[in-house]
Amino acid sequence: MNGAAQAPDPPADPVTVVITRRVKAGREADYEAWLQRLQADARGLPGYLGVTTQRPAPGTHDYVSVLRFRTLDALRAFERSELRAKYLAEVADFVEADAVWKELTGLEFWFTPPPGTVVPQPSRPRMALVMIAVVFTLVLVIGSAVNAAFAALPFATPYPLRLLVTIAIEVALMTWWLMPLITRRLAKWIYPTRRVAGA
Repeated sequence: MNGAAQAPDPPADPVTVVITRRVKAGREADYEAWLQRLQADARGLPGYLGVTTQRPAPGTHDYVSVLRFRTLDALRAFERSELRAKYLAEVADFVEADAVWKELTGLEFWFTPPPGTVVPQPSRPRMALVMIAVVFTLVLVIGSAVNAAFAALPFATPYPLRLLVTIAIEVALMTWWLMPLITRRLAKWIYPTRRVAGA
């Protein structure tokens, strides 16, 4: 060793995994009960941040769960855990095939793949271009509106507070309305080559 202090490792980014399972017809209630038990037991896992599950669209049997862990190591520990092995054995009777896992990084979380996609593979340059256009427009419009609203108040407000309000509104709009709407409209362009179930 040369005695030089080593720089600390950069903080790890959270990991998002999209899990798709095709459930046998008539076993939906069994599968959802299994999901609830798994989610309850997983709350005690190190680094576990939560999961959200989307029920199948009409005419399909595919459940999509979005699973989040604080670090990649925490996800890997879950993948090797006895808890996961136990629940995989239990779910075998309820599903038609093994689950499809896809780890998402960077901006992919904002983009919902088009129906039938098994493994989302968005074009990163196009994804970034959409994000730049959306963020620029929101900053311009929402930022101006928030500044005007605060300027109308009879007292001065600090810039960090106005910035916080602006960002909160922008993130909420992007998460629950704007990005789902845009990706539905631009799905074929954002996902120029995609694997489709049954293909």
